[in-house]
Amino acid sequence: MISDSPSDATAPRHRPVRSFALRQGRMSPAQQRALDTLLPRFGVPFAPAPLDFDRVFGRDAPRVLEIGFGMGETTAAIAQARPGEDFLGIEVHGPGVGSLLKRVDELGLANVRVIRHDAVEVVAAMIPRASLAGVHVFFPDPWPKKRHHKRRLLTPAFVHVLAQRLSPGGYFHVATDWDEYAHEILATLAAERLLADTVDGFAPRPAYRPLTKFEARGLSLGHGVWDVIFRRR
Repeated sequence: MISDSPSDATAPRHRPVRSFALRQGRMSPAQQRALDTLLPRFGVPFAPAPLDFDRVFGRDAPRVLEIGFGMGETTAAIAQARPGEDFLGIEVHGPGVGSLLKRVDELGLANVRVIRHDAVEVVAAMIPRASLAGVHVFFPDPWPKKRHHKRRLLTPAFVHVLAQRLSPGGYFHVATDWDEYAHEILATLAAERLLADTVDGFAPRPAYRPLTKFEARGLSLGHGVWDVIFRRR
């Protein structure tokens, strides 16, 4: 029997190379207040043990994991539009966590929880196999310099671990505005035996992923955005 513990042979045991850099930026007073007052309510502490989703959310519902939610506007919009599903967001940057918590409180969302920790460690240690209805990875850092490609999040090994966490039929949705990384992501997901492409190549942006101001501005300037959507076999 294969264990789901952090010692699982399919999960990274050591993470000397991080897929993020702690560039915290300026924390606004509102974001700091949200961190101080709302993280105890909506936050999930990192712990090297499988997460009990029913206890965390107080109900049984489909669960979607989002990795690197940025400032949280997309996370909050999707959660608001899909109240019958629960959303667990992972982010390391304080201003973004504070921003999402503020949105969650203002919108009265009960279906969002946040973990402020390294996503690779969270997935390996806390997310049970076959427990997710979906995985969102929107605009991960492309680390454009070739010498930094080793820092990219969606390595074959991590994609395999994420695929194991999806239930059969669950979806894996990645979006990026970096052409070369888009093709690398498509190839990586296509090579994963647990996943099947939902279309032949890049997918149209689904209606549930809102168009952010940043993305709309880029599109108006002729910049491309690529969506990759696979499903668990």
